[in-house]
Amino acid sequence: MFGQFPKEFPEGQVKYFYLDADRKIAEFAPGLEIPLRPFPGTLGVARAEPGRYNAVPPGPFAGNLDNRDLVEGTTLLVPVFVRGALVWTGDSHAAQGNGEINLTALETAFQEIVLTITVDKTTRLQWPRIETPSEWITMGFDEDLGKALANARSETAKLLAEQRSIAPEQALALVATTSDCRVTQVVDIKKGVHCISSKDGKPLAASRLTAENADYLVSYSADSDINKAMDTASWNMIELLQKQKSLSRLDAYSLASIAMDCRIGEMEAAEKGVHCLVSKALWVKR
Repeated sequence: MFGQFPKEFPEGQVKYFYLDADRKIAEFAPGLEIPLRPFPGTLGVARAEPGRYNAVPPGPFAGNLDNRDLVEGTTLLVPVFVRGALVWTGDSHAAQGNGEINLTALETAFQEIVLTITVDKTTRLQWPRIETPSEWITMGFDEDLGKALANARSETAKLLAEQRSIAPEQALALVATTSDCRVTQVVDIKKGVHCISSKDGKPLAASRLTAENADYLVSYSADSDINKAMDTASWNMIELLQKQKSLSRLDAYSLASIAMDCRIGEMEAAEKGVHCLVSKALWVKR
């Protein structure tokens, strides 16, 4: 009923997985293993406005980010709107693909999550950011993927302007050549895009394949409407998984949601390209 293609998949399914904590994998099917990379799908603070709200769409308060790079050892920076911040978390994931196209990651429940909370009164943010040991991750959200990309690009430009002490327009021009932007998710009412920028200032060599190689199954689509490009690239991957790997339609949909990595091509181009990759290393010899 939900996900990126509700009309094509009205029936749905429920799958159960054994999470092998020692090997850090989950067996999707015999010979098909998903590496575990746990993270909280939801982590945020209270909104500025009092009331009851749908917890699905993310926003300036963070919340349901579904950003698979928010793993152990990273830091989420969020603007605070109410006294005490009122941090909340949930929607625990053992693994997820960029796009999360069928609305489901490898869902789990954390027995424990340890958070270190710090109040930084020197930093002023309008939108959340993620810090890793070597990178900054900026984010944008909107019901339209093109606007989400524009928001993420704007936030990335702000970050670059701060770090390099340059004018905002100079920073905006740098985003396309320095940052690697990816589709976070397309199913949480407000779609998400996140852009990864290296702390050392060096451009990130984003792998934007348009054809299959020895390491990846690849689907690619370009369109003036990036929403359509994402739909086409995702659907082509679902069909590719059925054809090349003999998965059922529903299993192909699920695997793409759990393991596919959708990346955004040239930001300046009239037609926005979406490159979706699935690692061939998921299929192991037994």
